[in-house]
Amino acid sequence: SGKPIEVRISFRGHALLVQNRMAHVAWRVTSTFVPHVRRSLRASATSGRSLALWTTRRTAMASGKPIEVGQRLPDGKLSYFDSEGNMQEVSVKDLTQGKKVVLFAVPGAFTPTCSLKHLPGFVDKADELAAKGVDKVCCVAVNDPFVMDAWGKSIGVENKVTMLADGSAIWTKALGVDLDLTDKGLGIRSRRYAMLVDDGVVKLLNLEEGGAFTVSSAEEILSAL
Repeated sequence: SGKPIEVRISFRGHALLVQNRMAHVAWRVTSTFVPHVRRSLRASATSGRSLALWTTRRTAMASGKPIEVGQRLPDGKLSYFDSEGNMQEVSVKDLTQGKKVVLFAVPGAFTPTCSLKHLPGFVDKADELAAKGVDKVCCVAVNDPFVMDAWGKSIGVENKVTMLADGSAIWTKALGVDLDLTDKGLGIRSRRYAMLVDDGVVKLLNLEEGGAFTVSSAEEILSAL
């Protein structure tokens, strides 16, 4: 609209979160604007001048606060291919109810770190996780189920890891873990994480910054069990 608004500004990695407290909405500004805004904020602080931001359109989807330990997972629908090659849809509630489940997410199928380290690590440790009482291990990504199925077969997951597709990032956004990689041509993806869920409640959450791979490995989950 071209009118100034009262906002709260915070930086999350390479993204800038601009929150309009009056309207209770938020915009995520693409990373290309972050250096400019950082410079503007420093200049304003040094000179004592106020900084006004104008918005002409919402630059991206609103992003909520990430889920925390002790909270119940929001319900949602995820897709996968069963052992007979049929596409299925499962609700998160049905997936986790009465079970101990490890859910881990990757920014994208067939990407280097995800293919060489993250997914293979959980395949290799699936039996050890089961011995610790884990009923199911699932991999989630903002990809379509065809891609997730093909990726799983290329890694050889067999029945050790269930490959779950959140094609439109609806559930990922509900978790508050969406990652805007539009500037890299990848659209909205998921932050990398690994969590332990017991009967639908998050008991452990290892959430990475951006696409980093430091705390969300299968070894980290095993060490916490």
